[in-house]
Amino acid sequence: MSTTSPIYGRTRDGMLVARVGDQVFAMRPHDCGFHLVKGWGLTGTMDDWTAADFHDNRRDPVDEAEFRRTVEEWADHQRQLVLLGRRSIAARASTPWGLSQHAVAYADGVVAHSTASHGGFALTAERNAAVPASLRTSDGHYEEDCAWVAVAVAFPELFTDLEKRHADETLRHSYPDVWEEIHCKTLEAGQSRGKDRRRFEQENAVRWVVVSAVLSTHRPGFVECVARLGGRHDGEQRRYLVAEEFYDIGDFGFVIDEARDQRYAGPSSFIGWSQP
Repeated sequence: MSTTSPIYGRTRDGMLVARVGDQVFAMRPHDCGFHLVKGWGLTGTMDDWTAADFHDNRRDPVDEAEFRRTVEEWADHQRQLVLLGRRSIAARASTPWGLSQHAVAYADGVVAHSTASHGGFALTAERNAAVPASLRTSDGHYEEDCAWVAVAVAFPELFTDLEKRHADETLRHSYPDVWEEIHCKTLEAGQSRGKDRRRFEQENAVRWVVVSAVLSTHRPGFVECVARLGGRHDGEQRRYLVAEEFYDIGDFGFVIDEARDQRYAGPSSFIGWSQP
């Protein structure tokens, strides 16, 4: 059997597991369901493993169908990587993220660099010209967190299906206008973190949004908050007391309810706070 073909089994404590090469997946029981966890390079047989062998701290909810889809997608990813023929190259190049410690050529003029702290793609001028203008950088460098999706959009043939799916998700959340242009669709509320954040900022531009908060030691049961208009990083700041039962930071910040939350100028629980 190919090393990229999934092998399924059960651990000593009954968890469903799957191995694809050195990567191992498991369904760990949690509350009323299961979470997807991973391990790497586990030795021995599956029926000798236990939940303690998996140290992945993520808590992705999963059922068996989704678990198997995830495993099969990873197996397809590994098979496609072989066909893509990426190669490690010697490239002690200077990058915006530091000196390259490892480089992988995806194709001529498309190189992924890893440094001690970060990484990303470097494109030649010719390759960079093929990147859509809405995503293109002037120097041809694209960091690995979000900007890399520009390379996947410009050269989808250099990426696996799994990588292209992740690229599309990143594009949708981080560059929603570009996603809408490419897909000819409008993202609705809840479909894009980036678009939802923009909507939140527009709707609360002239409201007091909390920028820092701490449980009050002077007024038990309250959260002491520092707020700025629109949650900006400069300008006037005000302090408020918010009852603990009402304080929920939400996705993008807590908005002060001036009819309910108390304006406050008393002793502060913030370390080093000085009165304005």
